[in-house]
Amino acid sequence: MKKEYIIPIFVPNLGCPNCCVFCNQKKISGEQRQVTKEDVKETIEYYLQHFKDDNKYVEVAFFGGSFTGIDENIQNSLLEAVQPYIKEGKVNSIRISTRPDYINKDILKRLKHYKVKTIELGVQSTNNYILAKSKRGHTFEDVKIASKLIRKHGFILGHQMMVGLPESTALDEITTAKSLIKLKPKIVRIYPVLVIKNTELEDMYKKGDYIPLSINQAVERCKEVVKLFNDKNIEVIRIGLQNTEEITDPKEDSSQVVAGPYHPAFRQLVESSMWYDTIVDDIKKINTKVVKIKILANSTNINNIIGHKKENIIKLKDTYDLDVVVEAKEDIKPGKFEIEILKTYEDLLDENHDYLGKTKKKEKSNK
Repeated sequence: MKKEYIIPIFVPNLGCPNCCVFCNQKKISGEQRQVTKEDVKETIEYYLQHFKDDNKYVEVAFFGGSFTGIDENIQNSLLEAVQPYIKEGKVNSIRISTRPDYINKDILKRLKHYKVKTIELGVQSTNNYILAKSKRGHTFEDVKIASKLIRKHGFILGHQMMVGLPESTALDEITTAKSLIKLKPKIVRIYPVLVIKNTELEDMYKKGDYIPLSINQAVERCKEVVKLFNDKNIEVIRIGLQNTEEITDPKEDSSQVVAGPYHPAFRQLVESSMWYDTIVDDIKKINTKVVKIKILANSTNINNIIGHKKENIIKLKDTYDLDVVVEAKEDIKPGKFEIEILKTYEDLLDENHDYLGKTKKKEKSNK
């Protein structure tokens, strides 16, 4: 199996006609100027030097949200910079992210010419009222049209959605996930909303017109939509913004995050919570009260089963007075697990009874 590598190139949103309430793209990407053809080449060369695997799949990814909205000549220049590496077999494909209202047949034909394989659409919500409140400048109808065109022209379709947008509820986000599933994306990214400096959302937050989600609220909301995508075998390739010098703990001087559910291991929080729910459901099916169990799982799942800073182990002890041992077993498929009962409540009573019996005998012999 080939190891996959991404070469990220951040393109500031010069092509975006709107200023979404949550967005300050330059701060998110860390870029302060327009990327050039030379920048693309330098970035590719830098990353290729650090990819050691011979059996690898390399993809250049143009991030920034509005790639097909920037000047066409600039688009072509950036895409052309990748072509020699594709011809030499050093790069296998290209992916871009863009707005749903910046997709049409001519654009797709041109992207196909430049060997673009994956197109991700910044959907954020399928509720037109919420899209308008966030000043997205497009509707769900644009998303449906663009998604259909992308799939029809043979591209891999990706969607990006957000949780915690102004006036968006948990139910709205579940509805968004269900609506996106119907459009058959191959991949999805889920981003909880963060309040970024120099955005309209920051002004709303300071005025008390917007209350960001807590980390626990964001985890719960993300968890529910991840379950929906998992059930339909749609790969969730990211949960939460990439941790960077700018997107980091609000307490850091370099951080551009004012408030919101930031966590450097946000994905693990979500996936660990999902594991906790599944494990608890199985424990409740056991017909006897247990006080100690062993969970066996593939090594790839061990960290999420234990939880961030052993959160799941601690929670099981605090909530159910249950001691848990977690052990890797490689013949168990990833995503699956087994439970072994190490001690039941009856075993504990017997132990206490035996202990008390021995204590009484000892007391009698001392007399």
